[in-house]
Amino acid sequence: MEKNEELRPLPPTTVDDCRLLTLPRRVYPEGAFTIAENGDALPFAIKRIFYIYDIPTDTERGGHAHWREGQIIVAVSGCFDLSIYDGCEWRTFTLRRPYEAVYVPAGLWNRLSHFSAGCVCLVLCSTAYDANDYLRDWATFERLKPRD
Repeated sequence: MEKNEELRPLPPTTVDDCRLLTLPRRVYPEGAFTIAENGDALPFAIKRIFYIYDIPTDTERGGHAHWREGQIIVAVSGCFDLSIYDGCEWRTFTLRRPYEAVYVPAGLWNRLSHFSAGCVCLVLCSTAYDANDYLRDWATFERLKPRD
């Protein structure tokens, strides 16, 4: 974390700012494909993409918030739970379709769990990687998150 970064409050986002997205898809007799491109269907321009896989089913991933980065999270294969916390309320999404995604704006704690065997989680990000954008300490999150 940069000097005095912990003194800056997180954005005043809530779980109500998250939303389920249905990504455009095409279905043909030969198979289906889903499209994620910068433009009208996404809430931000994609700056970074990563995916996680070979995840043990009893593992939890995430466990952090971002100061600036928004994310779109997709279960490309298999399924998992995405739990989001805004300092007051938890909301959990079960992702299991490769054309459904959840938009998670900056300032919310997220946790991924209950991975199925062979699961692949794709994350589309609004920023390039910046280690200083991650808030990984729960107590600091609780202290800095604006509340009603």
